[in-house]
Amino acid sequence: MSSTIWSVDEHLDDILAAVKPLEPIELQLPDAQGCVLVEDVVVEVALPPFDNSSMDGYAVRISDVEGASEEFPAVLTVVGDVAAGDGGLADGRSVGPGEAARIMTGAPLPAGAEAVVPVEWTDGGTGGGPAAAMRAHSAAPEGASGEVRVHRPVKPRAHVRAKGSDVRPGDLALRAGSVVGPPQIGLLAAIGRSTVRVRPRPRVVVLSTGSELVQPGEELTGGRIYDSNSFALTAAARDAGAIAYRVPAVADDAETLRATIEDQLIRADIVVTTGGVSVGAYDVVKEALSSVGDEDEAGSGIDFRKLAMQPGKPQGFGSIGPDHTPLMALPGNPVSSYVSFELFVRPAILTLMGLQDVHRPKVRATLDTAEALASPSGKRQFLRGRYDAEAGTVTPVGGAGSHLIAALAQADALIVLPEDVTSAEPGTEAEVILLR
Repeated sequence: MSSTIWSVDEHLDDILAAVKPLEPIELQLPDAQGCVLVEDVVVEVALPPFDNSSMDGYAVRISDVEGASEEFPAVLTVVGDVAAGDGGLADGRSVGPGEAARIMTGAPLPAGAEAVVPVEWTDGGTGGGPAAAMRAHSAAPEGASGEVRVHRPVKPRAHVRAKGSDVRPGDLALRAGSVVGPPQIGLLAAIGRSTVRVRPRPRVVVLSTGSELVQPGEELTGGRIYDSNSFALTAAARDAGAIAYRVPAVADDAETLRATIEDQLIRADIVVTTGGVSVGAYDVVKEALSSVGDEDEAGSGIDFRKLAMQPGKPQGFGSIGPDHTPLMALPGNPVSSYVSFELFVRPAILTLMGLQDVHRPKVRATLDTAEALASPSGKRQFLRGRYDAEAGTVTPVGGAGSHLIAALAQADALIVLPEDVTSAEPGTEAEVILLR
């Protein structure tokens, strides 16, 4: 274990210098969700690919409906239907003078037509007054013929979505570095891309250590507690964008732990342990992993450190296994482990994803507290808080104890008190890390 006291920034810099983005792969669109693009995506086909109607109605020539009104409607001959998916009017005919074509939303504008009259501005071909909607073609096939009365004029290109009005060939659709979410997948599909080149979502294996840990749902016996850390950290890894695997708690046995971790390496891009990194006689993570490094590989192995922070003083970081998989050993206290995850593991996951901005947003906020907040000299303290964006204030929740997990569930921010601050007075400003 290093005798040096590391700062928070030094430890994080060491992690981010060692963790490299995952190699890109080509994925089908559904599998690319949550991944980061590694190349610009350029549009190859216009969107929409043709002029099409934005309304159900009638495709007309402008001159034919000029001056149309309720009292003096323009009477046009209906020459056919154009539905979504059609190539135009049957037999390739055009809309000529005095003619109209029934057209559905999304259908291509037929040749000769210059605008679309919404069905509500017509009698719907029924010979009556203004229509509220189209009659279903199956119920009234004759609606594609006969006459339609148009009660209002339209301007050129009215209710027509122009070809390429969304994107044109050669346009940049998505920039490298973008996260592929639902709207991005929709755009990629709309421009005809079935696959995309991305960095895959990192696979994170999370495991807790401690013979005292019992799985939720099982019976508690004397001296035992439920394993909450592995659930919280697995959820946090998924929230960060990773594929996370939770391993049931491992008892305080170094050989069992080492074997369990080695078994998990086949599905891990990063391993996160919680517990067993302090100075006690049963700190099994240190015992199991202190000697796993490869003497011939610079930087391999796990380095156990003391950090100038509260909570979260004991930390471990290094690599393990033939592929030198990063491993981060976090403290076992629930708040310590979660704060450590936010500060160190989450940025590592986002780095593996290939993102440039790997940090939570930070703001300055006024401390809304009845009394001064104490902080140990020489340590950076992270207190749980609730942030009020409208008021610009942050209120501490719970105490400083690293076991107070109930308060953590009420917090949406971390209040940061720097190393040189021993007392933060009510009404003063503090840095706040936003967690949601």
